[in-house]
Amino acid sequence: MRFRATVENVPIFYRLIQAVEKLQKNCIMKFTETEMHVICNDEANEGGIQVWSVVKIDSIFTSYRIQSNANNAITVTLSTEALLAALRSSSSSASSSSVAAAIIPTYDADEVVMKLAKKNDQAVLSFEMFGMSRSGRKVRVAHDVRIDVMRPAESDKLHEPRCPDPDVHIMLPSLQKLRTIVERLRPLSDVLALRANNSGNLQLSINTDTVKVETQWVKCANPSMAKHGVAENDGDVDDDADDDSLDKPDPDKMFCVLVSIRSFLKFLNSHVVSATTIACLCHNHCAILYVYIGEIADAGGVLTYYIPTVIDGDE
Repeated sequence: MRFRATVENVPIFYRLIQAVEKLQKNCIMKFTETEMHVICNDEANEGGIQVWSVVKIDSIFTSYRIQSNANNAITVTLSTEALLAALRSSSSSASSSSVAAAIIPTYDADEVVMKLAKKNDQAVLSFEMFGMSRSGRKVRVAHDVRIDVMRPAESDKLHEPRCPDPDVHIMLPSLQKLRTIVERLRPLSDVLALRANNSGNLQLSINTDTVKVETQWVKCANPSMAKHGVAENDGDVDDDADDDSLDKPDPDKMFCVLVSIRSFLKFLNSHVVSATTIACLCHNHCAILYVYIGEIADAGGVLTYYIPTVIDGDE
């Protein structure tokens, strides 16, 4: 098998893996001719949260070449921390965090090449960075990330969680602002209630024996959603031509999912990827959260978070 690509958009790749690394220290990456999939499906994750992301190849890579006996698909498992370190080392523009700023190199890479290789009989994703140092000297840096290549039979067993059709789709406010609110609620409860209706109302609340707190947003968009997180009508409320109102839910009815606050905070780390997120609530079952890379109309990909409901007697 062969794989080689130029990482054209290092910052987006970095922020994508940065969001995933907060959830799981190892992940699955599947490369095909047109898409890159980043998967976290370990049931040991906090609250059972999973991530299934799909990213268009041309939104991150150029000079992309892949060849394998499995319909030109290659699936690997690797350390998210190691991959993050490799991407961080490629450019000072990869991350603006104070921690990263202390360890990024004193050069900016003009070209970052990622390829499949073998070093000492160990498969690796090899990153080669070519650029100029701050003193004007040419620099070449190599960074290897150890990987395990999955067999096609193992890769074929990977499937997203099965969920019922959502009862409501709603556009979330800024994830950064949501994180500020949820972090203040975290010391008060382990469980967070997400509620929404088809009239644009969204509620986040906690309810314990000693405290009850509720935050509400109104006039949020209720977008129509096709399968795989594709928003239709650019965020407009579904105006299906079907006149059978008996089949349509009461627009003011609130649907609820109880989730682990820790799980929800880990999802909120994805604010580094995009400010556009749609929540889909399956009443008393799970929350499906679509985080778009870029604007919905021309998104380069989407991270899909699945957070199962928790059973809590206080709500």
